[in-house]
Amino acid sequence: MREMMEIWRWVLVFMCICILGWKPSSINAATDPQDVAALKILYTSMNSAPQLTQWSSSSDDPCGQGWKGVTCSGQRVTEIDISNLGLTGNLGYQLQPLSALTILDVSGNNLGGSIPYSLPPNATRLNFASNIFSGNIPYSLNQITSLKYLNISHNQLQNQLGDIFGSLSSLTTLDLSFNSLTGNLPESISSLSSVNTMNLQNNQFTGTIDFLANLPLENLNIENNHFTGWVPEPLKNINLKKDGNSWSSGPAPPPPPGTPPAGRNNRNHKSGGNDTPSSGGGGGGGKSGIGAGGIAGIVISIFVVGGIIAFFLIKRKSRRSSADIEKLDNQPFAPLNSNEVQEMKSIQPPYTINTKTFDTSASINLRPPPIDRHKSFDEDDFSKKPVVVKKTVTAPTNVTSYSIADLQVATGSFSVENLLGEGSFGRVYRAQFSDGKVLAVKKVDASVLPSHLSDDFMEIVSNISRLHHPNVTDLVGYCSEYGQHLLVYEFHKNGSLHDFLHLSDEYSKPLIWNTRVKIALGTARALEYLHEVCSPSIIHKNIKSANILLDAELNPHLSDSGLANFIPNADEALDSSAGSGCSAPEVTMSGQYTLKSDIYSFGVVMLELLSGRKPFDSSKPRSEQSLVRWATPQLHDIDALSKMVDPALKGLYPVKSLSRFADVIALCVQPEPEFRPPMSEVVQALVRLVQRANMSKRTIGTEQGGSQRGENPDTHDNLS
Repeated sequence: MREMMEIWRWVLVFMCICILGWKPSSINAATDPQDVAALKILYTSMNSAPQLTQWSSSSDDPCGQGWKGVTCSGQRVTEIDISNLGLTGNLGYQLQPLSALTILDVSGNNLGGSIPYSLPPNATRLNFASNIFSGNIPYSLNQITSLKYLNISHNQLQNQLGDIFGSLSSLTTLDLSFNSLTGNLPESISSLSSVNTMNLQNNQFTGTIDFLANLPLENLNIENNHFTGWVPEPLKNINLKKDGNSWSSGPAPPPPPGTPPAGRNNRNHKSGGNDTPSSGGGGGGGKSGIGAGGIAGIVISIFVVGGIIAFFLIKRKSRRSSADIEKLDNQPFAPLNSNEVQEMKSIQPPYTINTKTFDTSASINLRPPPIDRHKSFDEDDFSKKPVVVKKTVTAPTNVTSYSIADLQVATGSFSVENLLGEGSFGRVYRAQFSDGKVLAVKKVDASVLPSHLSDDFMEIVSNISRLHHPNVTDLVGYCSEYGQHLLVYEFHKNGSLHDFLHLSDEYSKPLIWNTRVKIALGTARALEYLHEVCSPSIIHKNIKSANILLDAELNPHLSDSGLANFIPNADEALDSSAGSGCSAPEVTMSGQYTLKSDIYSFGVVMLELLSGRKPFDSSKPRSEQSLVRWATPQLHDIDALSKMVDPALKGLYPVKSLSRFADVIALCVQPEPEFRPPMSEVVQALVRLVQRANMSKRTIGTEQGGSQRGENPDTHDNLS
């Protein structure tokens, strides 16, 4: 009996070993579903290249099946090296789920399009070199704080670098060489506290390189750019290549008083605390100490630091005393150093910016102008407002300061005849000046920006004046008098897209298909600029066809850009438009605006362009009142899609172009924000649509639609 029990005990042990030994193999073979989905999208985006052996759009186990170039740890993909395989296509739009990926190397291929906004969040090494990527470097790169190596050399990148380096303190190698990058280097490059190799050669960079002097660089190549100024002394002691620039001759000017010695970090990155610049051995000697020069430098530094501390103590004391005085005068609040606040919140777009210093001597005329009440839509606004006396207001010099008297004359005392429209922030009037210039004046409602917030208003004006893009309406001027806040914008003769689509006009004909695509692409580029070029990103919060203005050639210009982002009470003002059919579901539910909610609203505008319908129309049957709800199920059905198209087009559109346009809409109006693509991908999709559509003049028709409103017969040539 005892022997039988012993035998059974060994049989059970053997069975347990077999089970335990077999089970993990089946578990380890499975790959994380999110990684699988991301790799499938990547594979499809690269045209399902046969070079990617074992890759498949139907397989679910890259780790277990040994997909070429894919390395795993457990169930997670940790490395992808598919370099030098002659791959074509692009990188898709969904790399962010690869949260365990540390190395991505796609160099030496023929991959194009934009670098995806959605990148692996924990990558340490990204290599996109020697492809045909174009566009901008995505701002999302700033969020990959673990990144140590970035190589995007030998591509076709354009435009100015955004402030994308502020969080990349671990980056050691940066290679942006052989592209077409322009403009000054962003100040955030000075945050690269670990970088030792930087290659910027063969671009079109401008400006100076002064702030590179404090980086721990060992190798710096800036050849063949348009840099100016002087090469800082510390950079002359490293492996520096600088030919092909416009350097200044003669000795460099001395730094401003109080400036810390440049390049101190440069000399310490491998010295173990030794401050000597000598590259020799660490042995002693009469020359290795601090020396008289070092002592003198320390003494001078102490005096400089002491002077700076004394300056700020005095400044703080005077600020506190002035605040106390303002409290005694019953002022609502005393803003602290509005110049510094403006600088902290300023935006650095890549387009031309007037960088002159602000004029702090803007005076206010305290004598109220004569007011003509005849036909005035706002006749009580100026008469009942108390005069709020401000000592000084800072004003940007790249926009014009208007008086209320000037604007009253130009708008006919803000008469009904000159009323262009009314939005979430106030009414807009047509203003014609004595020199013949016509502008648009937005009178910001007092409920949105009360009269005591004049300093905030000047900060808003300063920020908005920095926004410059061909598809963003330019701020021309402002007025801040008698508690009133007015913004003066450029005027666009063809009005808003909403009016063009939805208001009948016997003198105009409907927009043709090519023009509708052009309007969508231009608006998408404006949003891409706000989201991915401006730093920090700007959420528009109020994307709708009424805020897309059309010029004489029917090019789109996005209005109200930056207003909702900078006005303190903007979200409350926008609540009134939450039920208009343009707002994303998450905004309607929680009131929270994001970049993704802008993308949803843009998708609604595209639906308007496709269908000619309003976002919400109570005159329609209940099932068709919400444009998104009615249209979304039909976007992938070509027969249903053709019935959705604006009847005003009369069938004059390429069917493939229509289908691709609908595909972009479907991506933008997805109910889940995380699945909506970034604007850079929307732009690329629309650019590809234009390039592939081959919109022939046979389907274009004669471009006479809207000729009374200024439509250009050659607008289809400007689509790309």
